[in-house]
This record gives sequence, structure tokens and C-alpha cells, in this order.
Amino acid sequence: MTSIKTTSSLFIVALAMAGLTGAVSADERLSKAGVEPVVVEQATLLRDNALKGTRAYQWVESLTTEVGPRLAGTEGEARARDWATTKLGDLSFKHVRTEPFTIEGWERGEERAAVTQPFPQPLSITALGGSVATGAQGIEAPVVLFENLTALERAPAGSLDGKIAYVGHAMRATQDGSHYGYFGRLRRQGASIAASKGAVGLLIRSIGTDSHRMPHTGSMRYADDIPRIPAAALSNPDADQIERIASRGEPIKVAMTLTPRFTGEVPSANVIADIVGTEFPDEYVVIGGHLDAWDLATGAIDDGAGVAITLETARRILASGLKPRRTIRLILWGAEEVGLLGGYAYRERHQANLRQHVAATESDFGAGRAWQLTSRVDDQARPLVDLIAELVEPLGIAPGATDAANAGPDLYPMIQAGMPGFRFVQNGQDYFDLHHTPDDTLDKIEAADLDQNVAAFLVFTWLAANSDINDWGWQSVAAD
Repeated sequence: MTSIKTTSSLFIVALAMAGLTGAVSADERLSKAGVEPVVVEQATLLRDNALKGTRAYQWVESLTTEVGPRLAGTEGEARARDWATTKLGDLSFKHVRTEPFTIEGWERGEERAAVTQPFPQPLSITALGGSVATGAQGIEAPVVLFENLTALERAPAGSLDGKIAYVGHAMRATQDGSHYGYFGRLRRQGASIAASKGAVGLLIRSIGTDSHRMPHTGSMRYADDIPRIPAAALSNPDADQIERIASRGEPIKVAMTLTPRFTGEVPSANVIADIVGTEFPDEYVVIGGHLDAWDLATGAIDDGAGVAITLETARRILASGLKPRRTIRLILWGAEEVGLLGGYAYRERHQANLRQHVAATESDFGAGRAWQLTSRVDDQARPLVDLIAELVEPLGIAPGATDAANAGPDLYPMIQAGMPGFRFVQNGQDYFDLHHTPDDTLDKIEAADLDQNVAAFLVFTWLAANSDINDWGWQSVAAD
């Protein structure tokens, strides 16, 4: 890695690349952003060095090969924590530790389904995370089709007695993944809605955008006052097939067997490493990704890539010899997939000093290139965010919404508590082709794309850790 040098000529280059032309305007803008010229210079050099190649791909290759599937609360997730603490220790991080918490354990079992009438044929399904079992004998019942979740919600009570509900709610691909929140409600709430109408089971079209026979799993929740029924996702081609069969006008019957089991209270943990600040050690700039992943694959894009991007960001700052003014905290979150449980555990544990978390962002939207920066900060912090935006513009990242209360899923609990939002949005056009499927594997990742993300994270992390601005809007930004 090229050493960081402080020279006036390099600083002039940095200002030019940042678009900060004119000595007076540059001085004013840096003053409002609360950063010294040398900090801009250092951030620019960190950025440019990353574009020459990083170890990010090496980290995700190691995690997905040496650990593999990492379902929350299982031995796989525990091995991932061991992997992380070992790697961080080997890299000479001095403040590596885990912060444990417990979760309700769930493990996948047998899963199979078939149309038994009118045209017998197998179906490709997977249990939704947290689903109850059908029992070893399975269930066989008539299927009632619904075009979308709204139609299921409008079905009369008792109209699905003894039946399996199928919902065809089809998600569409978008660059920013903006459809996921809306369509994902079917996965999260559909089983209880179907059960409230009398259904004995739920089949949904996968919350995904691919055309492969690879169903998408994902976490779901049951309402406390409604019977729990087994719930599974069909691959998109199998969902199409069900709908084609239904178009023939004949009654459909499906047999389904799911045998997941609940394993009681089991351990999880967040893995944390700090680069301690020289002037403000008790103020924190947080970056990270989540260690756990669904068990159907090796979790390369969700979220091995995010772990790799942020681990490499922290490693490069440590290796540079630069000393941040405030503490840079890397958090590799546990149990994200089953309800952001690592994020909630962290918020509870650090309740007394939440507002000392000056800025935070997470990488958890795959391995695509970042293309947009979104934020929600107060007026005092806006010049610093604008400066970050100028320094990442050469990476192909443009400013986006300035009212986006988003910093990444695991940081949502702190966003709820009033933390300001900041995030690099990655290109997710094909993210939901792979998300939560057996296809989430290393071959989908390009090293240069990870390097571009590392470059952006370096700019954010270094400027945030060294700015005089220590409140991005905790007081004035309302919690969602």
C-alpha cells in the first residue's frame, strides 16, 4: 500500500479531484465541513490506493470457503465469529471482542412439495425462516390462489378452512431494491394473514426477481393471537407453473412437507474491533456488515461482501499508520437475518452512550458498485456530507436523497433511536436474483467492484473520524 505523505503538491491534486477549485472557496468549504486540508489529502490518497486493488475479495473468499453457510444461532455462525476474531487479531487490531446475546434457534429440515391434482408434478420450495413444521407426514390440501397480498387480506374469515393459500405477489427488479419493503410484507406477515382466514398452510411466490428453480427463503413472524401454520416459498418458475395449472380451471391440490425445528435459546454475538481515536476515543464512527447468512448457500453477497468491504476499509486505515481523531469501530453483526437481533442487542447494551456514535453506515446490499449516496443529517453536518459526496464522485457515486433515514439494516435500531442516516447505495439490479437462495455464491462477485466500495468507505470513514463536527443530527433528526 502506498504510504500517506503530507505535501502541498498532493493536497493541490486532492482539491482539484474533489472539485474544490479556488483557494478561498476551498478554505471556506473545508472550514464548514470541520476538516483540515490534510484530512482531504489523506482521504483522497486512501481512496486512490484502494482503486489499485484491495484484499476485499480475499476476505469474502476466505469467509465463504472456510466457514460456508452461517445460519444465525448455529455452529456455522459461531465458526464465522471465530474466523472474524482470528483474522482481526492476525491483522494487529488491538481491541477485538465479541458482545454476546441469545436468540431463539431455528434450523431447516426436510422440505418438499408436489402438485397431486390435477397434473401431478414436483415443486421446488423452501421453508420460510421461523416456519413451524407440517409434521413428518406433511399436509395435503386444496390450494386457493390469490393474485397479491391485498386479495388475501380481503378474503372472508373461514373461507380458507382446510386449504393452502397461494399468493403470487410478484416483485420487480430495481437498481436500488426499492420494491423489497413492499413485496417483502407477504413473506413476513402472510402466514398469519392466511391462518386468520382458516388456511392450514401458505405457499408464496419467492420474494425475488430471478427465473431459476431456486426458491428464496427469509425471515417471517407469526402474530401472537393467530394459529401458526407452515409457510414456504416457491421458486418463480414453479409459481408460474401453479398459475398456469390454475388457468385450466381445474381444482389444484398440493402435498407439502416441512420439518424445521426450534432449538431453544442459542448464542449469537456481534464481533467488534476498534481503531481508538487519539483525541476523542469515546466518540465513534461505525462501519460493518453482518456475519450470519441463510443456510441455503455460502452468503457471498448477503453479506460476505459487506463484511469484506468494511473489514478491508478498517484494515487499510490501520495499515496506513494514520491515527484517527475519534474511534473507528468495525462491527460484524450477528443474527441480522432473523430480525436485526444483533442491532437491537447493540442498542440495548450501548444505550448510555448512543449519542456518542457520531456517524455510522453498513454495507449490506450485495457486491455491486456503489452509485448513490443518501443521507439525513442536520444543517451543521450537511457541509461534511457534501464534501464526502465530492470526494466519491470520481468513483461514479452521485448524491441522492437528503431525507433518507437509512444507514443499513443492522443500524436501523439506532436510526429508530434518532441516529442520523448515511448510506452508499449499491447497484442492486440483480441482487434479488440471488438473495436468500442457493445461488448466493462467490462466483457472482467481481473484485474490482468490491475495491470501488472500499474506496468510498475509506472516504466516509476517514472524514467522519477527523471532522470537528461531532453531531450529525441526533438532536434534530426525528426517529422513524
